[in-house]
Amino acid sequence: MDLIIQNGAIVTETQVFQADLGVKEGKIAAIAADLSHVPCAQRVDASGKLVLPGAIDAHTHLAFPFGGTVSSDDFFAGTRAAACGGTTTVFDYSGQNPGESLLDTVKRREAQAESQGPAVDYALHVGITDLSGGLLDTMEEAVDYGVCSFKVYMVYDFAVSDGAFYQVLQKAQQTGSLICVHAENKEIISTLTAQLAAQGKLSPWYHYVSRPEFVAGEAARRAIAWAKSLNAPLYIVHLSDQEGVEAVAQAKAQGYAIYAETCPQYLHFTCDVFKRENGRNFVCSPPMKGQASQDALWRALKGGILDTVATDHCPFLQSEKDWGKEDFRKIPNGCSGVEVMYPYILSQANQGMITFPRAVQLCAANPARIFGCSSKGSLAVGKDADIVIYDPRKDFTVSQNNMHSDTDHTIWEGLRLHGYPHSTYSRGRLVYQEGRFLGQPGWGKLLKRSLKP
Repeated sequence: MDLIIQNGAIVTETQVFQADLGVKEGKIAAIAADLSHVPCAQRVDASGKLVLPGAIDAHTHLAFPFGGTVSSDDFFAGTRAAACGGTTTVFDYSGQNPGESLLDTVKRREAQAESQGPAVDYALHVGITDLSGGLLDTMEEAVDYGVCSFKVYMVYDFAVSDGAFYQVLQKAQQTGSLICVHAENKEIISTLTAQLAAQGKLSPWYHYVSRPEFVAGEAARRAIAWAKSLNAPLYIVHLSDQEGVEAVAQAKAQGYAIYAETCPQYLHFTCDVFKRENGRNFVCSPPMKGQASQDALWRALKGGILDTVATDHCPFLQSEKDWGKEDFRKIPNGCSGVEVMYPYILSQANQGMITFPRAVQLCAANPARIFGCSSKGSLAVGKDADIVIYDPRKDFTVSQNNMHSDTDHTIWEGLRLHGYPHSTYSRGRLVYQEGRFLGQPGWGKLLKRSLKP
């Protein structure tokens, strides 16, 4: 063996048990009660600690052009932060350029990622914006290349029409791919924004007011209805509201393949953050909602209605957030989160809000299963040795000073966590330990996937 982690409590999506874990050539090679007799190059004592699969953040925007700038974490900085928070795979959303085939979008984004040197493995989704000239037919080429998930936006300037969304769902059904959707009602948001601006109501609080809770819930219901009509699977990103939760629960009860993701910011903050002096820093879309929606999300998280937790990691510099200090329309939408996600969810488990196996389901096993990451997401023989050793006794307070992102502030400043990752391994390589990033640019590779049986 190259590495044996001894005396730790192994956490899977179904159970917690004492065992040793052996790694050889980047793969998990053995899990047994006692591997002390097995020859090994390195042994690590995990006594008193949990041994978990590395997390998969299925929703990030690295080096993402938006709002007149580009998100501050490129593929190296974002994956470095991920590694330091126990996340060993990130999914990034690439945006299709006008007239560009979906495969060309993938290859362009892959080349950009490789040039920036990702520190852990990454995968790609493609945001579809242009269906003209038969471009939708290039979905099959992207699927064959190993990218089998695509996104449509119902908001922003690059939103697709309802008819285009329906065509995308049809093509996904034919190609064995999965469609992700940002569900909000663009027309109502535009109308309310114009009305608020005319009244001079432009502080960050009005970002929330311009996107009232029903604009997300209503859009989720429409998206689900179209997917159900075609029996096409659908993945709703960053679910934030009570009505959306109810729509997902109903579709699941009816037997449809509807999946839902939420983010730590919706579980931890409410819309009251937009009233803070630094409220502009919290502006993201959809915005954090009221207490009733947060309560609904936690019930859904505990009850199995929500499938994954991801981050929508899309940070911008403080100077860029300040563009909209007096006008929320000018604030680049997005916040940091990739380094905090797994520690936050594991801290909640450590305090009894959910179980540790449920945390593994949400942050590792389910995203791997939903998005076709056959080598990731669990501690099992033959899987990649993406491993987190977690110290449940360590108290940690999040600060910009102890994060590893290239952004210059964090909405999580002052967050107190009970329990924190001690070390992170990516394919058997130690990339983080006790506050120090130990990886290297370029270690991470593109993860190619398939949802076809």
